[in-house]
Amino acid sequence: MDLSRPVAPEPYELLPSVPAFEVTSTDVVDGGACDHVFTAAGGSTSPQLAWSGFPAGTRSFVVSCFDPDAPTPAGFWHWTVVDIPAGVTSLATGAGAPDGSGLPAGAFQVRHDGGGPGYMGMAPPVGDHVHRYVFAVHALDVDKLGVGPDATPTAVAFNTLFHTLARGTLTATYQR
Repeated sequence: MDLSRPVAPEPYELLPSVPAFEVTSTDVVDGGACDHVFTAAGGSTSPQLAWSGFPAGTRSFVVSCFDPDAPTPAGFWHWTVVDIPAGVTSLATGAGAPDGSGLPAGAFQVRHDGGGPGYMGMAPPVGDHVHRYVFAVHALDVDKLGVGPDATPTAVAFNTLFHTLARGTLTATYQR
């Protein structure tokens, strides 16, 4: 199979512009390659994330991980966490466990594009170019987004668009 193809655009540059804030991690470096533990083969452990500098009117957050380089027309959603309370400014390493036990009260995960709950580790096709994994934190103007755990990541992203006050991203890379 020939995996050569153009590199997808940065996904959040295609959306309406909103103010930015800082997203950091003790586990991954923006623009840097990820450790094996954050991959599907390494156990699908979600990395630690923290955020600061979001607007004072923030009422909740949505956190997601998206691979725009997946060989599909629509990329691949690896993780989506909804209804994170405004007072929460970080998620610990492993917070994306399938049972949701690492999430703050009131928050929940929707299924990733692989069909399961929680964080699905990075798993680009062998021999494909370097993939970007965009961890995005969306500061919202509502306490609850109004979707349930059966929503798709795309439906969450669509609804998030209409309530986003600001957004921060951190992009990690991985290649096999």
